[in-house]
Amino acid sequence: MIPRTVLPCIEHDIPLKPVILITGARQIGKTTLCELISKKHDFDYVTLADRSEKMLARKDPDMFLKIHPAPLIIDEVQYAKGLFEAIEAAVDKAKFETGHNEGMYILTGSQAYRLMEGISESMAGRISIIDMSPLSMSEIEGREEVPFRVDFEENIKRAASLKMGVNDIFGRIVRGSYPELYQKPELKTSKFYSDYLDTYLARDVSEIINLKDKEKFLTFMGVVASLTGQELVYETICKAVGVSKPTAESWLGILQLGGIVHLLPSYNDRSVIKSVVKRPKLYFWDTGLACYLSKIYDPETLRAGYLGGPMVETYIINEILKSYSNNAEDAGFYYYRDKNGNEIDLILVRDGKLSLIECKAGMTYDSTDVKAFERLTRSNYEIGPSCLICLTEKAYPLRKGVYALPITSI
Repeated sequence: MIPRTVLPCIEHDIPLKPVILITGARQIGKTTLCELISKKHDFDYVTLADRSEKMLARKDPDMFLKIHPAPLIIDEVQYAKGLFEAIEAAVDKAKFETGHNEGMYILTGSQAYRLMEGISESMAGRISIIDMSPLSMSEIEGREEVPFRVDFEENIKRAASLKMGVNDIFGRIVRGSYPELYQKPELKTSKFYSDYLDTYLARDVSEIINLKDKEKFLTFMGVVASLTGQELVYETICKAVGVSKPTAESWLGILQLGGIVHLLPSYNDRSVIKSVVKRPKLYFWDTGLACYLSKIYDPETLRAGYLGGPMVETYIINEILKSYSNNAEDAGFYYYRDKNGNEIDLILVRDGKLSLIECKAGMTYDSTDVKAFERLTRSNYEIGPSCLICLTEKAYPLRKGVYALPITSI
């Protein structure tokens, strides 16, 4: 098993909350992680992927919990929504009878839409929610993962600890970040994603909406994948797929809550708000799945094609976001684009300062490539150290306070 950075965050919360919910896309390693927790912390384990367990949990959730007493891990809990009320009653009873109810249940599920609905109706205040991501670059390489900050001395040291060439980066982007792809190096990338989509459509999507035309939904996913790293313009998607805007909005919501895509909001600062574009940017969480849906099957094709830049940007943005979520640390993440076309790919807001980050798919840049940074000099926040992250193998200065950094510095 590849060690997961998020594990200590889960272990930290076990003695603090009665229920922990681990959400995330299908096949990102939730079950494997919970099997480890089960052995390490003496939790019983049951999965609702088992038909008989699922039937019992649906028909008689109170009996299910009596047969499987706490401390208990329930995998795929979204298949029995009625369990949430029974778990709520169990943790409240434990609190009343013993004075404590911490560390009773760990729940996992890949359908956040159903999970969140159940939680909002029952366990508010009793639950810790952990969003689990696909593998990060550091996890794959067996390197310590820390929340990314623009600190040139530390960034340069970190980059020096991991050598990856341009071909390695494009290969990683096409391969993606699902654990099975690295536990089984002989597994063909296209075979994995073909099977993944079949499972996702059959188990997750079909559980939520009645898709008369699964091929159209698959086309929708392909169009969205080809737009990763771009502003979300529903009209473009609707025209390409042949669906209404309400349908496109509903389907995109399914992809968001299923851990397939995420949205990066535009920067909101009263000093600059009059001139900025308000639409969010759209990103696929896994570049391998986005490449497969875009019919890109090898790094050479990606590097030569028009999606090379957007996929590199997607990869960089995702790695930075994972470095925070995997360590359960918070920061504000935004992008900036004004009506004159000036753009900053990522704005990281932390400790009352802004770090401005540009993402590029080349190796050699100069100060003109970060001229948009000047647009935020009117911001209410102090501008801290900023950078351009690209495919260079060595860091170099662009101007005062701004360096070009390798992707491996994340």
